[in-house]
Amino acid sequence: MQYIILYMANFFLKEPFLHQLKAVRTCHDTNVNNFAYLMEMGTGKTITAIMDMMILHHKKGVDNCVIFAPKSVYRNWYKEIIEFVSADKTKYVIHTWDPSLKDPETKANLTDLLEKNSVPLNIFLMNIESISSPKGVKFLEKYLSVQDKSKTMMIVDESTTIKTHNAKRTKSLIKLTKDIGYKRILTGTPVTKSPLDIYTQFAFLDPKILGQSNFYAFRARYAKIINRPTSGGRHFPLITGYQRLDELEQKIYSAAFRVKKEECTDLPPKLYTKRFIPMSKEQLVAYESLRRNAMFVFNDKTTTSVNRLSQIVKLHQVCCGFTINDNGEIHDLPNKRYDELLDVLEEVDGKVIIWATYRHNIETITNKLKEKYGDTKAAAFYGDTENQVRLDLVRDFQSQTSDLTYLVANPKTGGYGITLTASCTVVYFSNNYDLEIRLQSEDRAHRIGQKNKVTYVDFVCQGTVDDKILTALKNKVDIASQVMGDELKEWIT
Repeated sequence: MQYIILYMANFFLKEPFLHQLKAVRTCHDTNVNNFAYLMEMGTGKTITAIMDMMILHHKKGVDNCVIFAPKSVYRNWYKEIIEFVSADKTKYVIHTWDPSLKDPETKANLTDLLEKNSVPLNIFLMNIESISSPKGVKFLEKYLSVQDKSKTMMIVDESTTIKTHNAKRTKSLIKLTKDIGYKRILTGTPVTKSPLDIYTQFAFLDPKILGQSNFYAFRARYAKIINRPTSGGRHFPLITGYQRLDELEQKIYSAAFRVKKEECTDLPPKLYTKRFIPMSKEQLVAYESLRRNAMFVFNDKTTTSVNRLSQIVKLHQVCCGFTINDNGEIHDLPNKRYDELLDVLEEVDGKVIIWATYRHNIETITNKLKEKYGDTKAAAFYGDTENQVRLDLVRDFQSQTSDLTYLVANPKTGGYGITLTASCTVVYFSNNYDLEIRLQSEDRAHRIGQKNKVTYVDFVCQGTVDDKILTALKNKVDIASQVMGDELKEWIT
């Protein structure tokens, strides 16, 4: 711990938290080159990884670090680094990947990366999605070819982005980085669907950690499988449960540090509540028609579902107050969901985050809030929102002097990498089945800097897909807790 504190005093502009120091100490005391920071969202895993990078630079001669993160997050690393690392004590240059390469200055900076230079520490930020494209893979391959790989560090932030073993992105990354000297993965929820999620994240670090040579050997050891016959006379492996999870946990923690927020900060607890919303007659008719017949006729236009997944989405849209017919036209259904939202907002003080899955809901909610409270009070944050506008919205929402009170956002877009602690009320107008998106979006408000209890309000039409989604999310939380050795959480019960 002493050498970490020494580096902190000499090279860091801010004082890290004790659990961050402990995480880095555990990594270096374990004396492994590849390590996982399994730190819950809001505990500051970015700063932890930056500390680790600087210590490797000064103690091990690491002169190059490649950092991968989701598209919505990777540029945030630039701000974190320059605000935490003293440029006077450590000479470093940060390069940011831009797949378009339209900006001449950016193109020149990236071209410089392909030439070995004398900068003491090169830091290269790249969005993980780029490894799915030939352009991104080709550039990374060229970049690594001019580096001393033994003195290169690679970080994958939100490592569940490489959890799919047969995904092109995962395969490319593992192939390109097998000789890298130091690797780190960062995530608070390494298991979001099943224990099998963990395999490729640790295979990226080092396949020896988990002990299986490939995904199928790993699955055979930790999943209970039966061969289910198909109508064509073939068989497919059906997973019926999981086994040896204690053994798996032990292997994980041979090269990992785990911390939960309640163990390391004075953050107040989360509070959950539901608002049960009755469906209108029109919603009930549409829901039952789609559920029974996979078809619904509204205003002489037909809405059909071609498969089970499509049917679930369309049923959920009905719960959220609209349908999309087979011509792509959107029709609103009479519903009480928007009225309930306005009622909730009247009951609370201060700023509110409103998460919604569908673009139509986001736009409708934003317009209704502007009509009631004024144009400056509400803003939408979703896929079409430009990057600079996103940064401005976060800044304004966090500012106590700004009029912006209601941020209406898509959790897949706004649920990663930003801090929204100005709010202590979070409304889920709608959810989806992705546990990672749910947990990430929850912790935009519940993280370091939050001084109040955070209340989460879920809108639910009872007996519908709304209920099933929350039940599925709860079941995934229980499985993840078992794998990670955490106590089962009282979550949205």
